[in-house]
Amino acid sequence: MEFSSKLLENAVNEVAMLPGIGKRTAMRLVLHLLKQPAERTLLLTDALTKMRNEIIYCQNCQNISDFAVCEICNNPSRDHSIICVVEDVRDVMAIENTRMYKGIYHVLGGKISPIEGISPSQLNINSLVEKVKHQKVTEIIFALSSTMEGDTTNFYIFKQIKPFSVNVSTIARGISVGDELEYADEVTLGRSLLQRIPFESSMKSM
Repeated sequence: MEFSSKLLENAVNEVAMLPGIGKRTAMRLVLHLLKQPAERTLLLTDALTKMRNEIIYCQNCQNISDFAVCEICNNPSRDHSIICVVEDVRDVMAIENTRMYKGIYHVLGGKISPIEGISPSQLNINSLVEKVKHQKVTEIIFALSSTMEGDTTNFYIFKQIKPFSVNVSTIARGISVGDELEYADEVTLGRSLLQRIPFESSMKSM
């Protein structure tokens, strides 16, 4: 792709680094911004800069937040005795969109994957075990994707919390094996949560 401006080329190259954005799409987006009033572009860059510099992670669940404790954890109407364990913040958003879950979350920050060099110590697993040990937790819901890595992570956490008096369940397999949670439609995901099953029962079908 030939460029008449190095400034344009640099902008296109940066936008093209975003997931799912190729060079042609990046070109269309950059040219669109170029046609807009300068204030629109400044508002966009200001929003992105503030997001990057000011956003933090909830000290309780590791969800993205504007404050030390996120709005979900700070909501007294949520059931704090039920914790839904998810891989990342996109899964929190997906489950929240179902409007069928009233507990709180625990974001692991990934899944155990020896191939990718991701070990349990690199995930937010120890803090989850500490919650089970010291807080009034009645149920842990595994809501990781139905993949080998997801199942491995579920089983590892299950072994860590098994000595404690807490119910452990997993979302029903309305989510196809191998699917990522964030791509499930809201109805299927909602039903999978409501129809969750004991984790030990799910292991029999693995």
